[in-house]
Amino acid sequence: MSGKVTDPLKSRVVKWLMEEEPPQGLPLSDYARIANAISPGDVLLVEGRSRISRVIKAITQSVWSHSALYIGTLNDLPEPWLRKKISEHIQADPEERLIIEAVLGQGVIVSPLSIYRQEHIRICRPKGILPQDVRRVITHAVNRLGHGYDLRMIIDLGRLLLPWAIIPRRWRSTLFGHRAGPELKTVCSCMLAEAFQSVRFPIVPVVQRDVQGRLILYPRNSKLFMPRDFDHSPYFEIVKYPLVSFDDLANYHNLPWETRGMICDDDQNCRVPEDAAPATPGSVLARR
Repeated sequence: MSGKVTDPLKSRVVKWLMEEEPPQGLPLSDYARIANAISPGDVLLVEGRSRISRVIKAITQSVWSHSALYIGTLNDLPEPWLRKKISEHIQADPEERLIIEAVLGQGVIVSPLSIYRQEHIRICRPKGILPQDVRRVITHAVNRLGHGYDLRMIIDLGRLLLPWAIIPRRWRSTLFGHRAGPELKTVCSCMLAEAFQSVRFPIVPVVQRDVQGRLILYPRNSKLFMPRDFDHSPYFEIVKYPLVSFDDLANYHNLPWETRGMICDDDQNCRVPEDAAPATPGSVLARR
């Protein structure tokens, strides 16, 4: 089942939704450190800069608009059939760090981790997951390669970018109603949720008590997950490395603050003008 869009109109809509704004300055995350720290089975969260990213962030009330599963390198995968199947979808160096993700217009694909080098990203690590279950989670995701994205959502997401008043009532999908969240979550992190739930690893389960007062967990519908659930989950550790860190500077008082050229109002709310000079060659930012 192909995930690529072949209809010309849908292709144009997808292209429009996926157009990205250029990066605004330096990224918040230190990609080199994240790339060195990430482990197979980790979930990568991405802020995103496209039109569809803005829609997802607005509806989910979260900075995170995309999630992906890190599977390691081809050399990290001991099973020959896994390496073969992945190689059918990407021509990658054996040491290239790879992720599996569901992308609008392309479906479930395998991509190099490095495509998010310039993005604000973080790692969500499943705490205490068994090595054999990491392999099962990765296998589940690999088996979904080539599966399609929910194309019905393309038009719905496009409508969200239009003013409410100009949309005919008959075109107003359920995304505009009280079920906006669940509808949108179908296209965000469903594949990742299915992969972890296949080994019964909890993300944000439904917790209740039985008649004896014992706690009982119920799995949530995988279609109801969104990227922020991995950030909020008590079962995932957050791993993040800021571009400017005080780990190497003893403490935060040694961060390379610069006050010259700032614009401040009467309440001392300050900002850097858009045409501020870039970091000098000797600064911490320039050395990174």
